Amino acid sequence: MDHSESSPSTKTQVHSSSQRNDDFEEQEQPRMAFSEAQIKEATQREHNMSIPTAFRLYSKAVSWSIVLSTAVIMEGYDLLLIFSFFAFEPWTRKYGKLQPDGTYALSAAWQSGLNNGASVGEIIGLFINGFVAERFGYRKTMIGALFLTIVFIFIPFFAPTVEVLQVGLILMGIPWGIFQILPVSYASEVCPVSLRGHLTAYINLCWVIGQLISSGVLRSLLTRTDQWSYRIPYALQWMWPVPLIVAIAFAPESPWWHIRRGNRDGAKAALHSLTARHTDDAVDLEAAVEVMAYTNKLEEKATKDASIVDCFKGHNLRRTEICCFTSITSIISGTTLMGNSTYFFEQAGMDPTNAFDLTMAQYAIGIVGIVFAWLIMTRFGRRPQYISGLFLQFIFLVGIGITGVVDPGNKNVSWATGALLLAFSLVYQSTVGPLCYSIISEMSSVRLRAQTTSLAWNVYNIFKIINGVLTPYMINPTAWNWQAKAGFFWGGLCLLSFVWAFFRLPETKGRTYAELDILFERGVSARKFASSSVDIFSSKLYEESEEFQNDLILPSDRRDNVIRNEKRGDGDGDGDGEMVGGHRVGQREDLV
Repeated sequence: MDHSESSPSTKTQVHSSSQRNDDFEEQEQPRMAFSEAQIKEATQREHNMSIPTAFRLYSKAVSWSIVLSTAVIMEGYDLLLIFSFFAFEPWTRKYGKLQPDGTYALSAAWQSGLNNGASVGEIIGLFINGFVAERFGYRKTMIGALFLTIVFIFIPFFAPTVEVLQVGLILMGIPWGIFQILPVSYASEVCPVSLRGHLTAYINLCWVIGQLISSGVLRSLLTRTDQWSYRIPYALQWMWPVPLIVAIAFAPESPWWHIRRGNRDGAKAALHSLTARHTDDAVDLEAAVEVMAYTNKLEEKATKDASIVDCFKGHNLRRTEICCFTSITSIISGTTLMGNSTYFFEQAGMDPTNAFDLTMAQYAIGIVGIVFAWLIMTRFGRRPQYISGLFLQFIFLVGIGITGVVDPGNKNVSWATGALLLAFSLVYQSTVGPLCYSIISEMSSVRLRAQTTSLAWNVYNIFKIINGVLTPYMINPTAWNWQAKAGFFWGGLCLLSFVWAFFRLPETKGRTYAELDILFERGVSARKFASSSVDIFSSKLYEESEEFQNDLILPSDRRDNVIRNEKRGDGDGDGDGEMVGGHRVGQREDLV
């Protein structure tokens, strides 16, 4: 949106967006009140922004989002090591016990303990993130978590016993919990609506890349039988944190974080660092900050203290429910079989080499699936993609269960089980896997994002702990020995997830955060979110509060009166406009 310059005598000049951005300085400047029409226009401009244009204007935001998300590659790598080591002979010889058949294995109880140790640490990390990130910012919190990672890696690397290894995994889980949520929040706040889904879904791609690297590293070490066959994978974890710390030190803070702290100038400076300048269609920093301020004020009126208790009040309770159940459905819909795939394939009758090869194929297919997810979400949105994914996963899980009933010892049947799990992986990574990140980050309100997303991912980790207890018993031959029949159990839970999503999961595609606030405030049903029209100034909180209107923007009727008074010379006589609601309104030809 371009503005014409006022007369030379006007002390507060308003330049065109490109001129203003060229001359941008980070010092505090007199604030120009915006009209409802201008904020609506800025919102509409974001709606109309195509994906290529968004990439061009927000290329720096995309780059910084990718940098922060790289930490998730490290987490995906680390976590898969735990599951894969259960099928890694040198590791089981070190930490397991000799079995009657002459092999070494870790008991189901210790497998559950190691699986859950990292999850316990992640729960601690998520709660820490909810407070620390809002106090110190995303950038500093991320750097602190990376420093902790460097220190905690020493414990599993030198662990002499499984008990020490357990302590190390719990401590390493603390920064992993921060990595689990912070890059998603950052991506959702620095990118425009058209890129929000892609950049938050990219987090899932980072997970899969990390898991693929982990599988490849272990596959390359299968021929080694000494202690370095499992120490090298641990040592490789040190290659991630230092480069990331150096890069993130230069990253801009989220502009939304500045807005939540009442720092408009900081938000404007952050946007300046995140967007392209010197272009005719450069982002209007003033208008973008004003839309953020309006959204924040709207939520501030509804959520006074922005504490975790507010997540369970009013319409925020519904948003919390959606975030938490989305995280639950992503973990109880059979994904635990993917995480334990190497061990699962071995128990289904494959030799270790084929099991690791098929696991690598699973994650390679997952990368292809995420690319499909980006293409699908652009056209169809979150809700239909998520729901259809759950239904297809249910079908494949039932198929896996059937292979466990039909001649389970047959080699051909074990390959059929593997093929079905690969198909399941493709569907999951095309739908539920990446979309759960997008949905959780978009459903939470801006002011309660840290608290709501921390709750959602903590619920996820609680259910992951439950899965971590159950799954080893399901597929371990020394316990329940269900093997592929576990597909029936997870298929039933996947069907329940499908039913919940059909009735409760709204569509967020193409919605700004202010629009989502109003849709939740109105109590619009999940199936009508996509078709509902929204005026961002239709909120009761805005309409019923003159203080809100005066503090944030200048409504159109009062704006026009001020401009007419200035033209008649009824202002203060200095050509500077009138102070309304604490803001100076200058002569602006675009408002006349």
